[in-house]
Amino acid sequence: MTTHPAAYGNRMFSVTVRDHVMIAHSFRGEVFGPAQRLHGATYVVDATFRGPELNEDGILLDIGLASQELSAVTAELNYRNLDDEPAFAGKNTSTEFLAKVIADRLADRIARLGLAGLTGITVTLHESHVAWASYERSL
Repeated sequence: MTTHPAAYGNRMFSVTVRDHVMIAHSFRGEVFGPAQRLHGATYVVDATFRGPELNEDGILLDIGLASQELSAVTAELNYRNLDDEPAFAGKNTSTEFLAKVIADRLADRIARLGLAGLTGITVTLHESHVAWASYERSL
């Protein structure tokens, strides 16, 4: 039995999966100080999927499938010098920028799977245990 989304009001279910990605990059602009030079970063990547109702199996989405899709997206970036990637030419690949890239790529993969019921995704990249950035979007 499914319940109409309005029955939940503003309540949402969420499922979060985690991966990591190791990249190299540099930045343009004095605001970045020494990070203007080529340097490496390892991000812990959290992807949170949201939706107002559970499916007939009592889940928002399969956690294994969510993990698989996130791993496929992070694999496209892992062990890459982003300065050499044509898709990022002329861009500062900041933590915020990369959170959006991962969220958008993950949303495209989820859309192709036809997973109804998901309404949003948030991707958070943890630079360290004290700093992170997120990007949130609708699905």
